Amino acid sequence: MRLFQTLICIALLGTANAVARPVSYSGGWTVMQMNDMEALSLHVHYSPAVKYSLGYRAEYRRNKNWQFHGVQMNYLVKRLNKPASQANFYLKSGAGFAYSDYRRFDAKVEPAAFAGVALDWEDRRYFVLYENRAYHAGEIDKAFSQKARVGIAPYKGDYGALHTWLMLQVDHNPKAGDEVVFTPLLRFFKSEYLVEAGVSENGDILFNWIVRF
Repeated sequence: MRLFQTLICIALLGTANAVARPVSYSGGWTVMQMNDMEALSLHVHYSPAVKYSLGYRAEYRRNKNWQFHGVQMNYLVKRLNKPASQANFYLKSGAGFAYSDYRRFDAKVEPAAFAGVALDWEDRRYFVLYENRAYHAGEIDKAFSQKARVGIAPYKGDYGALHTWLMLQVDHNPKAGDEVVFTPLLRFFKSEYLVEAGVSENGDILFNWIVRF
């Protein structure tokens, strides 16, 4: 866990430009740090083309105290651009290894993989998202989770200005004690930077930080 936290700190201190898309512009780099009720994660990816990105993912799963380290690929299946809105459909997958030291005298390392889909639609006023993920980490863990979001912008910001969103996230994790959890949050977006912060109904902190360069 200490190594994992160090990696995240290095990434946050060493970057200086973001957008919330799993695929960036051709030749673009993105750093995505996420923290919510399920996991603490770091995803650094490069987009060789506008259709896909490849990168490193590190993730600490809180439910069973294990880590994932591996390669993640995001693929843009379809994008619908309208004069005042945009919709996206992505496939996300990754492969690597899981490490569990829940019992320090009996640490385990297993091959691990995940796959899921993400769909979103937004205009300058409204935002809707759905995504899911299935994990398989050998004897360490097998899990499926999904989440949805709705959002509204209290004002329409001009290009280059600070954009603010009020959002509600719903998480569904069949293996958790509370299968369904609601989290109200705020999203702030300006230029290449995006920050999200909220607190779930159970008191868990959500904090996401994304930068593109």
